[in-house]
Amino acid sequence: MNTQGTCMPSLDGLRAISILMVCYGHLCGTRRFPVSIAQYGRWCGDVAHLGVLVFFVISGFLITSLLMGEREATGEISLKRFYLRRILRIFPAFYAFILVMAIATAAGAVQLSGRDFAYALTYTVNFESGCSLQIGHLWSLSVEEQFYLLWPLTLLALRERRALLVAVAAICIGPLVRWGIHEWIFHVDPRFPSGMLTSFPAMFDYLATGCALALLRPWLLTRTWYLRLTDSRWLVLAIPVVLLINRMGSHPVAILLGSPLMNLCLAVLIESSTRHANSLAGRLLNWKPIVFIGVLSYSLYLWQMPFLDHRSDVWMHAFPQNLMFVVLAALSSWFLVERPFNRLRRRLRHGNELPAITRTRHGCRTATGSLR
Repeated sequence: MNTQGTCMPSLDGLRAISILMVCYGHLCGTRRFPVSIAQYGRWCGDVAHLGVLVFFVISGFLITSLLMGEREATGEISLKRFYLRRILRIFPAFYAFILVMAIATAAGAVQLSGRDFAYALTYTVNFESGCSLQIGHLWSLSVEEQFYLLWPLTLLALRERRALLVAVAAICIGPLVRWGIHEWIFHVDPRFPSGMLTSFPAMFDYLATGCALALLRPWLLTRTWYLRLTDSRWLVLAIPVVLLINRMGSHPVAILLGSPLMNLCLAVLIESSTRHANSLAGRLLNWKPIVFIGVLSYSLYLWQMPFLDHRSDVWMHAFPQNLMFVVLAALSSWFLVERPFNRLRRRLRHGNELPAITRTRHGCRTATGSLR
């Protein structure tokens, strides 16, 4: 759920929509949340999970665009710079959250085990379905960290065309992996770890969709049919298709056929939103309050589950105070942790970059060594 610097319009707005979906989906089960509002979320299926999938596609698209933009501008991809940027961007807020959870556990406010902390600290929560609710949502951050570790190495080792083949293969194989794991758990061996449903191999196709879009985009933008397909008017069709597939849940048709179609629709959504910033949808996504929610999305994602506990009768876990605590915790995380480290990251970046600025064919304004 990260917010990276980029010249691409609408991406923070899309992050805002995604985190609002996540929070709404988790709010629906909490005490005193209006039933009349919650019923819309139930009709659309697991809205929170859908929001995470949108995050994945955005991450794949943005990370690949930035890395390929760096290669085009400087002739290389610097793993050192990439991982340093990721560490400064992600680790401070994440480990501050873990520290607060450890203090809360010591004080008896929450019940987290040493095993919970071990999975969280090593970004492997996605392989364990039995983690406590307060950190269970970190499974998606684990998937993203594993992506950050593996995908830049892939781009460094392979040319664009072969990297594209890897992404396309993942898009095709991912639904088969999810279907196989689901069938094995529910029809063959219930003891099989259900956490494998959120393992990296089972989730990589969503990230790979964004990667493939970024790699193909320079060529696609020269094709008339693609420009027509990603016209802003197609959003009217793409959004209900995504919601309908999401409503189908884990039905085999939804997994095997719906997932690729959903990935296509999400790619259209991203392309249309970034290219048509002056459309009605584009103006909404670039509206300052929406953009700020997108900027805050990482902290919001970190802090929502400790307060959106649907099993609790505690006052702070009931609506609307639970939402207030989420917002206050996220704002504190942003202003006290994220923003200071972002400033440090920018200072380190500017200390190692050349002044020349270029706009690459991947759509990112970059300076030598300056990608965020």
